[in-house]
Amino acid sequence: MTKAELIRKIASQTGLERQEVRRVLEQFIRLVKTKVAQGDVVHLRTFGRFAPKRRARKVARNLNENTALVIEAHHIPSFKPSDSFAEEVKKLTLDSTS
Repeated sequence: MTKAELIRKIASQTGLERQEVRRVLEQFIRLVKTKVAQGDVVHLRTFGRFAPKRRARKVARNLNENTALVIEAHHIPSFKPSDSFAEEVKKLTLDSTS
């Protein structure tokens, strides 16, 4: 599902204008990105949590030149679904394969 499809679906189910839904969704995305970049955790009960995840410093290899590269420690965004969300997806996936 694309962002446009999501906006269209939410607008049709809520009766809100698509432009209003788009503004809310884009503001939500901006806010989550900003808070996670600041090191905060955004927890949405029954959905999951967005959080920064620390990657340790490591040595990698450039196979083309056969040299070592040092990748410094850094943070990446991560999403962990709530237990109820994960269980619902698992159940729906199992039901569709039967």
